[in-house]
Amino acid sequence: MLVLSRRPGDKIVFPDLDILVEILQSTGKNVRVGIDAPSDVAVLRHELTRTDEHRREASPRRKSPDNHRLRNKLNTARLALCLLEKQMEAGLPDAAKLTLARALEEFAAAANELQPAEDRHEQAAKLPRLRALLVEDDANESELLAGILRMSGIVVDTAGDGWQALDYLAHHERPDVVLLDMRMPRFDGPSTISAIRQNPELQGLKVYAVSGSTPDEVGLPMGPGGVDRWFSKPLDPGRLVREMKHELDMPHASALAT
Repeated sequence: MLVLSRRPGDKIVFPDLDILVEILQSTGKNVRVGIDAPSDVAVLRHELTRTDEHRREASPRRKSPDNHRLRNKLNTARLALCLLEKQMEAGLPDAAKLTLARALEEFAAAANELQPAEDRHEQAAKLPRLRALLVEDDANESELLAGILRMSGIVVDTAGDGWQALDYLAHHERPDVVLLDMRMPRFDGPSTISAIRQNPELQGLKVYAVSGSTPDEVGLPMGPGGVDRWFSKPLDPGRLVREMKHELDMPHASALAT
């Protein structure tokens, strides 16, 4: 314990904690003390420390972001932008579109790291629980699109073809929407649509096509008996998220949806 003799006007500084203590007045056995501390540092009389313990627990000090993880996410985004540039120079717009989506996902994750942990937890608790089943046979495309949707506050499960999608729908909680590719091996999009529409337990299930083909090319009707919405590839992820949430009456949860 440090013991000091101080007179009114004298100050004591704790530089590592950014706290300043000033002797304001000394009268008889009483000493008036002023304490200047950061807003996230609790200052209590000793006799209140036990009874106010719950207050300190309810107001934790904010932690700085994880700089290592933040640098990694920014580096990944930078690499994605470099790859994007080379893909555009090579005349690969479809690949560049996916790479751009990956870069945006990493930038969004980096921005999330800059939020205080308690704010991130509070925000996560408020995110809408829109659930989607993404059916896509291209593993890279499925992973990237699923990542974007999850960063937008959507719970996503994936299937590699129509057979896997129907098995999922038979054994899991019904999703709010199915995002369905059309050209897939084993069991393609039109076959999957037909099976879904013939199943009374799946009546009214929203199905959005995400395809490089057109409705006429695959012979599918638009509307409740066929495909509810059609999103053409190369895909605009922001538009997909916006219109999903608008049609399903969900609030926007990410900059990607603006």
